[in-house]
Amino acid sequence: MDNEVLRWLLAQLGPDTDPSELAQRYERLHSARAVAQEVLAERIGALLTEPLRVTVNGIATIDQSGNVAALERRLTQLAGQAAPDDVADGVLDLFAGIPLVPRQRR
Repeated sequence: MDNEVLRWLLAQLGPDTDPSELAQRYERLHSARAVAQEVLAERIGALLTEPLRVTVNGIATIDQSGNVAALERRLTQLAGQAAPDDVADGVLDLFAGIPLVPRQRR
């Protein structure tokens, strides 16, 4: 993963995200967009495992539903943005593997 991809991921996920964790995910997924989607999906899942709204009568109310909605919007927006390692439409890969098979000589 190069610096441009790392900067893009940190811009999408926040500066407190661990770069070494992002690098490990990138090695596994081979796509910056897939890494960002996976991290956002995990954050949404973590919020959904806890109660979204907790009220202590007369003292405090904590509501996480807005955070879930914001992360879901961010995940949707991410699908429409260009990642630095995306291949442009219509651009073909310049490298191709051609298997060579030996044949018998006379």
